[in-house]
Amino acid sequence: MNPIRLGATVIVAAILSGVGIASADDVFDKVEHGFANNDGVKIHYASLGEGPVIIMIHGFPDFWYSWRNQMAALSSDYKCVAVDQRGYNKSGQPKGIENYEMKYLVSDIAAVVKSLGEEKVIIMGHDWGGMVAWQFAMSHPELCEKLIILNLPHPRGLSRELAKNEQQAKNSAYARNFQKEGAHKSMTGQMLAGAAGGKDPEVRERYVEAFNNSDIEAMLAYYKMNYPREPYQEDTSPVVKTEMPVLIFHGLGDTALLAPALNNTWDWMGKHLTLVTVPGSGHWVQHDAADLVSNMTRLWLQLEE
Repeated sequence: MNPIRLGATVIVAAILSGVGIASADDVFDKVEHGFANNDGVKIHYASLGEGPVIIMIHGFPDFWYSWRNQMAALSSDYKCVAVDQRGYNKSGQPKGIENYEMKYLVSDIAAVVKSLGEEKVIIMGHDWGGMVAWQFAMSHPELCEKLIILNLPHPRGLSRELAKNEQQAKNSAYARNFQKEGAHKSMTGQMLAGAAGGKDPEVRERYVEAFNNSDIEAMLAYYKMNYPREPYQEDTSPVVKTEMPVLIFHGLGDTALLAPALNNTWDWMGKHLTLVTVPGSGHWVQHDAADLVSNMTRLWLQLEE
């Protein structure tokens, strides 16, 4: 099975026009807030728009507001539901790193689907949200209609690169540091806001507030419970292929998750794959190339109808 590879310059000519019901600047005040309950852990989500549901899952360090540009652009045709993952912002923050095992992160998203009363949804994830999205799609294909991933290679590709690519192993030193006991003690909400908050003072302040409301130790528990540890080993278990169309965006300037991990992704697909590589964009491709991500997502979803 061959993937569709589209470069940014090719896509621009094919982008559909369309304006969401809100601008990115005012999404913060336009959304409706809700909570799902997953065995006593409340999962907060912010929603905007009407139509087929897109559940958007953020990574580290981030919160639901990471998707402001995509929510503004897509909410005219879709119901955009951006979650706070457990440990973050307004969601539950259970103590103990064992509560951040991948199975619980996946079940949180299933709880949101149930809370919304939906039978099947579109799943969109970035970074750790991308890992949760991959795992959700493979373990709950009955709930996932389409899958959109931003800057998180397929788990098998990442495990291969950690085991065989010295540069990827070297560049993953940050994750090894996050796995150390007490790593959270050297971090503050102000510090973390510098990574995802950007330069806009108002946006940055919203990130600071969200991270001050979060549990930084819980945020790092994602790495302690779910990120591979040395010595790295390639995953050679039986392949569970995705059963839905998949769209992947990858900012090629990402130094944490290197592009070679994308190789052979098509071997793990049960249906077709669309791979969009974005030169000049870094890890937060949904910010760095916001219009491209939003408009390409709209185009792809319409083509998949």
